[in-house]
Amino acid sequence: MNPIIALLKEHNISDEKINEVFQALTENPLMAMAVVQQLNIPADKLQQLMALVMQNPALIKEAVQELGLDYDKVEQAKAQLKQ
Repeated sequence: MNPIIALLKEHNISDEKINEVFQALTENPLMAMAVVQQLNIPADKLQQLMALVMQNPALIKEAVQELGLDYDKVEQAKAQLKQ
């Protein structure tokens, strides 16, 4: 299992909420941060999650694919943010 998804499940985040986070990420990364903040993950664990993603950004792609979402939308959203 993807470590991002595993960490979310460790904090009793439902599959529905996990899908919501990654769906938001594929549509609007800034919106995804708002969704993540609503999950009430302790700050130290959230920081650990962010460090994990920063060290290995490919984990996002793996998680998106594991959930059956379209990673190309993540790339499109990132390109829009850079404009």
